[in-house]
Amino acid sequence: EAQAASGISHPNIVTVFEIEENECGHFIATEFIDGQTLRPRLAGGGMKLKETLDISIQLARALDAAHTAGIVHRDIKPENIMVRIDGLVKVLDFGLAKLSGDDLGTTDDCLPSTSPLQTGPGAVMGTISYMSPEQSLGRKVDHRTDIFSLGVVLYEMVTGAKPFTGESPE
Repeated sequence: EAQAASGISHPNIVTVFEIEENECGHFIATEFIDGQTLRPRLAGGGMKLKETLDISIQLARALDAAHTAGIVHRDIKPENIMVRIDGLVKVLDFGLAKLSGDDLGTTDDCLPSTSPLQTGPGAVMGTISYMSPEQSLGRKVDHRTDIFSLGVVLYEMVTGAKPFTGESPE
């Protein structure tokens, strides 16, 4: 999936230059982005409407490009959204991405059985506060899960608070 994501050429998606393996493990080399994630911008509460709209439009374009390429990100959240100093938005971290032709449940059969990241049926991967109900229940997901997560991010940009809070993930 990381290799598929690296094939997306879009101004609002981080450019992946190389995916390699060496004696220390796997690594991904990406472009340097001079800016900050969306998280610090949310620290002071809701954002101004113009900035919210500008970021939202760029995020929607990035997700449209990924979905058109058959890729579902599955982890849209402020920490995976960078805003460059010139205002250009970049979506990062396609580590949980899946190809839309794949089984888009949360299991990952590609990982070796000794991997600590391997999940079983119904296991949940992602950031619970931003997950669609289907993803949080470990069901199959499609591009609509990213749209749900985008809505959660938009809500947080406008209000300065997450729409769903609780003492535990359940």
